[in-house]
Amino acid sequence: MDVSKKTDYALRMISELVEKTDGALSVRTAARESGVPYSFARSIQRDLASAGIVTNTRGASGGMRLAVDPRETTLLQVVEAVQGPVALSCCLNADDEGNPCPNREQCRYTSVWCNAERLLRGLFSSVTLHQLVVERRSPVPHATFELAPEDEARRAAGTARS
Repeated sequence: MDVSKKTDYALRMISELVEKTDGALSVRTAARESGVPYSFARSIQRDLASAGIVTNTRGASGGMRLAVDPRETTLLQVVEAVQGPVALSCCLNADDEGNPCPNREQCRYTSVWCNAERLLRGLFSSVTLHQLVVERRSPVPHATFELAPEDEARRAAGTARS
């Protein structure tokens, strides 16, 4: 999974909004303060508004405001709002209709890809915007890995998104 430039820029702009709690922030100011090209910031603003993360107000005192509580909104929610579902492989959704890969049952790597995706989603969902921006905290993984018995590995691959 690549974190797109658009997602990086959106998170920078959201950081400005999380830090500024006393009113609206113009897109121009958010772009300048976060080092985002203004033309790109306008597009990001529309996407964030469509996802319900920000609200927009027109006028002299208008601008963007957070529409979500940064204490409850996770990094995963923002990433998925901007660039879609976090996915490392097509094991679980190989086609446009959400069908799993036809080779999934005999593939020797499915459990690795599905578990890695589950770990990444868990990492992104374990931290809120407030923790990252205001408290300047971030998650520290304490995972260890070991090989599972064959039947357990098959079960893990089948339930990786639960």
